[in-house]
Amino acid sequence: MRQSPGVAIVGVGATEQGEIPNQSPEEIAVRAVVAALADAGIEKSTIDGLITCKAPLTTHGTDEGMGPLLGINPAFSTTLDYGMGSYSLHLAAMAIRSGFASTILLTYGTNARSAKIGFSRPIGGSNYWTALAGFLHVAGPAAMAVRRHMHLYGTTEEQLAWVSVSQREWAQRNPLAVFRTPLTVEDYLAMPYIVAPLRRPDLTVISDGGTAIIVTTAERANDFRTVPVHVLAMAQQSGIRNEQNPDKLMRPWLGDIASQLYERAGFGPSEVDIAYLQDGTSVWVLQMLEAYGFCGIGEGGPFLAEGHTRPGGSIPVNTHGGQLSESYTHNWMHLYEAVRQLRNECGDRQVPGAKVALHAQTHDFWKGAATLLSTNEAQ
Repeated sequence: MRQSPGVAIVGVGATEQGEIPNQSPEEIAVRAVVAALADAGIEKSTIDGLITCKAPLTTHGTDEGMGPLLGINPAFSTTLDYGMGSYSLHLAAMAIRSGFASTILLTYGTNARSAKIGFSRPIGGSNYWTALAGFLHVAGPAAMAVRRHMHLYGTTEEQLAWVSVSQREWAQRNPLAVFRTPLTVEDYLAMPYIVAPLRRPDLTVISDGGTAIIVTTAERANDFRTVPVHVLAMAQQSGIRNEQNPDKLMRPWLGDIASQLYERAGFGPSEVDIAYLQDGTSVWVLQMLEAYGFCGIGEGGPFLAEGHTRPGGSIPVNTHGGQLSESYTHNWMHLYEAVRQLRNECGDRQVPGAKVALHAQTHDFWKGAATLLSTNEAQ
């Protein structure tokens, strides 16, 4: 489907990240909403659409639960069970273009750390078979994906280390980040394996936190307090056949998302200034750097080691520290950071002259989504 212009982000809000005891996911999300409304300079009465993201592995965060806390009766409301940042944003854009609402609030909140929610469980529809194989966490298949990349392209552990080391460098400049202690390649290599060749820095932190985003029509965007960040193009692709997909571990369907996205935008990766790549594990970043054309297939290891994703690099990646160092919010804080970078609001970690951001994510081996964002309505 050819993308049409007309949707922009006009407000963002976030809570502290890390540990927020004695608060429900809904309460945390509401605090982020208050910040987003203030950012946009509007009252809640302006909102006529609500999309909530259910907190992982819980029943918390539905629109019916959020409605009373927010005190709103929007014309359009729904809850996404796996409503990570891109999927919620895409649904909001579709709802606005369909005329269901004109200004939509997106919410996310979790208390996964304080509630001690366990993530050590098989993922996806083949979980019975993966459990029999001993894969009781995403780290297992992710480690296999790294091994596959190493086998095919000669990627080394030292090269993979740069995903975590680079994002830690960015996190040191982010007061919201959970992990801010300096990390070197030597530090990384000295750590024990979790599932070889993955170490602790290769796997996401579990944290509490909330995020809220406000999306409206491009025609109305200039009526809000902030500089609007326009959605230039969107794309999605699934890999839900799972084991039936050739070379499943390498997630080749990521390239399909990239092709659709750039075709709809009318430009390629050379026009992207900053990238926000979901990093539940470090190998996701390695794969997406290649799939989205920042380097060739199989060239991700050397590309990382050359420093391209670090502060001052050619394509800064996850300038807030990402899920490996900032917090685990299903790519919501990636979207929050992308908007603030494009609005030139990130202080010591601001990327000078950033005009176009890629926000890309995946649900493990199952599906993916991506968005190109810019303060310019058309490129």
